Amino acid sequence: MSTRTDTGGIDPVIESRDQLIAAFSKGEKPKDRWRIGTEHEKFVYSRKDHHAPSYEEMGGIHTLLIGLTRYGWSPVFEGENIIALSGSDGTISLEPAGQLELSGAPLENLHQTCAETGRHLEQVKYVGDMLGLGFLGLGMWPDKSRVELPIMPKGRYDIMLRHMPRVGSMGLDMMLRTCTIQTNLDYGSEADMAQKFRVSLALQPLATALFANSPFTDGKPNGFLSYRSHIWSDTDPHRTGMLPFVFEDGFGYERYADYALDVPMYFVYRDGKYIDAAGHSFRDFLAGKLAVLPGEKPTEKDWEDHLSTAFPEVRMKSFLEMRGADGGPWNRICALPALWVGLLYDQGALDAAWDVVKDWSMEERQILRDSVPKLGLDAPIGGGRKLRDIAGQVVDIARSGLAARARLNASGDNETGYLSALDEVIASGKTHAERLLDRYHGEWQGDLSRIYAEESF
Repeated sequence: MSTRTDTGGIDPVIESRDQLIAAFSKGEKPKDRWRIGTEHEKFVYSRKDHHAPSYEEMGGIHTLLIGLTRYGWSPVFEGENIIALSGSDGTISLEPAGQLELSGAPLENLHQTCAETGRHLEQVKYVGDMLGLGFLGLGMWPDKSRVELPIMPKGRYDIMLRHMPRVGSMGLDMMLRTCTIQTNLDYGSEADMAQKFRVSLALQPLATALFANSPFTDGKPNGFLSYRSHIWSDTDPHRTGMLPFVFEDGFGYERYADYALDVPMYFVYRDGKYIDAAGHSFRDFLAGKLAVLPGEKPTEKDWEDHLSTAFPEVRMKSFLEMRGADGGPWNRICALPALWVGLLYDQGALDAAWDVVKDWSMEERQILRDSVPKLGLDAPIGGGRKLRDIAGQVVDIARSGLAARARLNASGDNETGYLSALDEVIASGKTHAERLLDRYHGEWQGDLSRIYAEESF
């Protein structure tokens, strides 16, 4: 989740609807300035007894952040607490229960993305080794209950933790027990944004299936391949989902702004502190009628903050965020941006991907989204077919898009090699979650503690 910092400078008050829409139009970039941003989270645990370390304990999360400053990372404070680090490779931040996230820098190609990932994992592993900490690449804690997990000292999380149980049964699980990989990509125009949004939203369940990696809860199989994805089905219906309006004629910036205005607020950030506005209306804020700040109108930064509190399968800020994948091992961190860059950054590939999904009805898209957490590649896509029937085709389209980009590394290799982890899933017919289940029922003989040795970075 986003880390708010006081950056100084002018923060204009929103005086017109045009300023809301400008938050999206200002993201438009010519193709040669399109970049790739990759975010990935991992669970932190004590190697001694596998507990999730608190912020305050000796050798815990605060100590980990301090240790990472040896690599040039600068602390970001909320009050007296270090809650993030900033540097040339982006931002290292904390999820609510201490999950460690790298929000990478905007990069030109996937070779840079994978190198950035490698640097980050080498750094956290080195510091972790000194502190007796390990890092687990999964979509959900396999064996931790909510009550076993610490809470990080971030004001927005206090507000969300209070509000989540009012609107859904699994919001606290989302906050405390899950990890994801996300990719952030640019668009060139409103029409380009709309096509990319539609393609990526329709195919987000395929990413969920290909990256499914959360089959355990509370120490045993949970009946799902991506329980992380299932959790979103009852987190908060006002800010999640498949956004049917994206596929309607005329969809563009204004329609998404209307959607975001109807998403209930969480907070307002003032003078370094979060003010609880959970459940209030941003429309009231625009009218100067927000109960917690009477007479005050929002700034452009308030709107930016508010956009970060919507959680659909694909989210728009001044770029598009792909949000469907579970956390996973190193090669999958590189594979997710490879999939979406290949599909969305070459027009021929984008058109071909749209041809795959353009005839799906909204009902079919919703059925697919609802069934994929449990069924994975066996989820239905209409016409008696399953998701696995198009998986290879879609990955091949992505491969063609990456080949057309022709971004080469020092060895002369293009970016297509980063799809190899997905090729393995398609060739075997098994997701990583299914492989974990096979090991659990086979060589592990039901001993889930084995996952720490075999799935850690």
